[in-house]
Amino acid sequence: MLWMVYSIVGVVGLVVVTSAWRGAVADDWRTASRVPTGLAPDPAVTHEAVVQVYAARAWGWRSVLGAHTWIAVKPTNAPRFEVYEVIGWRTWHGRSALAHSDRPADARWFGAAPWLLVDLRGPGVDGVIAEVRRAVAKYPFAGVYRTWPGPNSNTFTAWVGREVPALHLDLPPTAIGKDYVPGAEVVRAPSGTGWAVSVYGVLGVLAARDEGLEVNLLGLSFGLDPFDPALKLPGLGRLGAAFPPRRLDAV
Repeated sequence: MLWMVYSIVGVVGLVVVTSAWRGAVADDWRTASRVPTGLAPDPAVTHEAVVQVYAARAWGWRSVLGAHTWIAVKPTNAPRFEVYEVIGWRTWHGRSALAHSDRPADARWFGAAPWLLVDLRGPGVDGVIAEVRRAVAKYPFAGVYRTWPGPNSNTFTAWVGREVPALHLDLPPTAIGKDYVPGAEVVRAPSGTGWAVSVYGVLGVLAARDEGLEVNLLGLSFGLDPFDPALKLPGLGRLGAAFPPRRLDAV
């Protein structure tokens, strides 16, 4: 456990130094880029059903440790993507944190380029979309948002993953809040391929085929993936083999 303590101390130091630097050079959030990045297919020429899950570094100081995740779906022959995500500022005005929009699925998140976690296409994906929509409708924390330990945007994406095992959703260690539960609970891993024990999202252990082994300490994830060899660390993310996004043959 000592290596975890050393890692946390190092990460906290990194937060202090890097936050000051980012605060000096970051664009204003109102002018930060939200342009598409080319990761999503064009619905005008792609008629098959598509489900994609994205992650991007969070805005501002949160980017040092955390990422924002979201889910995009496009049914067969649909003219556009639908994007589901949780956005904290919406609760400041008494609105639901859960947002449903037709923004570009692969847009930059306030300047940060996204990467793909899931990319499902073709026959059978319309059924997955129906499951995603049912899971979104049941999300229990739409009226609440907390950056730490949750519920937040990553709590939402992990919830959908647990409800829709066909996604095989392996969230990165930077997705702080993915382990949040409202108590001490045993829950399915977001990938649906294992289980986790979590105490309010601040302490826990996860073991699953897709994620490997993860330890949650104060909301920070430390882990080892033995199947796609990689080390998982807070702030730094996944070090080692890049985990390819789930694709059609996994449905």
